[in-house]
Amino acid sequence: MERIERLRLFLIESPIKMARLQGVGHVKGTVKRVLVELTSSSGIVGWGEAAPWEVFTGTSEAAFAAIDVYLRPVVLGAPVKEIRALTRTMDKIIVGHGEAKLAIETAMFDILGKMSGLSVADLLGGRVRDSIPLSFSIADPDFAADMARMEAMVETGNTIFKVKTGVKPHAEDMAHLEAMRAAFGDRIDLRLDYNQALQPFGAIAVLRDVDQFRPTFIEQPVPRDCLTAMASFANALDTPVLADESCFDARDLMEIVRLQAADAISVKLMKAGGILKAQALMAIADAARLPGYGGTLWEGGIALAAGTQFIAATPGMSLGCEFYMPHHVLTEDVLEERIENRDGAVIVPQGPGLGIRVSDQSLRGNARILAER
Repeated sequence: MERIERLRLFLIESPIKMARLQGVGHVKGTVKRVLVELTSSSGIVGWGEAAPWEVFTGTSEAAFAAIDVYLRPVVLGAPVKEIRALTRTMDKIIVGHGEAKLAIETAMFDILGKMSGLSVADLLGGRVRDSIPLSFSIADPDFAADMARMEAMVETGNTIFKVKTGVKPHAEDMAHLEAMRAAFGDRIDLRLDYNQALQPFGAIAVLRDVDQFRPTFIEQPVPRDCLTAMASFANALDTPVLADESCFDARDLMEIVRLQAADAISVKLMKAGGILKAQALMAIADAARLPGYGGTLWEGGIALAAGTQFIAATPGMSLGCEFYMPHHVLTEDVLEERIENRDGAVIVPQGPGLGIRVSDQSLRGNARILAER
């Protein structure tokens, strides 16, 4: 029986091209993440990635330690074909640290796919889409720079833009939204994301103001625990309300459904803590007729390859994805070849496993390694 024989672990840091104002936290200069390389007893290599964000899910240093100290002993010797059993074991070994568990699960799927000649999407039941509409987040402190990016991107077929609102004064947000509609009209699919920036008291007036710009959805206007307020917005507004920070796991989603607190959800593999868990989350969303959107934190190409495979095989993930980091924000990535973006969409890799290639040369030449085990 094929088993995991070796685990290599890397804490890396990558520079980014621009500052990002995100509401719950700002990013500038560099981002950190953890890469996992698993090798099977027959020498097949699989890759996984943990990309926490300290204000959202945790720290990269904690994910590195969780894998190195607590998960390594149960991963080494694990049968490659028994991925679900390993995920259950990891949940018993350590509470939380979903990103670390996701990295292990992803690398296991990558190996199993290479063993069988199937993509991860095939292993998840087969793909229902080969491309995913790409959403780019407007979050640069320099709005003029973002407008220039939008002009260039619209020319190449990118039409979905999600504006990070609530960070700057409301009047400034309104001016920026008006400028975008004036410049691009209905050629763009405009979406708004408050990242919990508003407080429930008075938020409805702000949301009614931005409603005039006909956004496709308004994401997480208030803190994650304010579900009653979210339900009132979903009931009062014509624009759908999307839950992100309010929806980490199945328990969160059950409460959202009970309260009718959202019209759609953002599914991030880093929040869900695994591809299998993300599919289980979407099973509940499907039953409640809530479509899913492929959100992101600060992932590189390995984690986003996993995200594309997940969305390709999950029908309810119909609102596109924001997997723009490797092409538009990271100055470099560890993949030998970046996942293709074409005509405003992410093209799902067709090869076995994740459909990507990573080598020591591409890793060490395109990231600063802070720790290695």
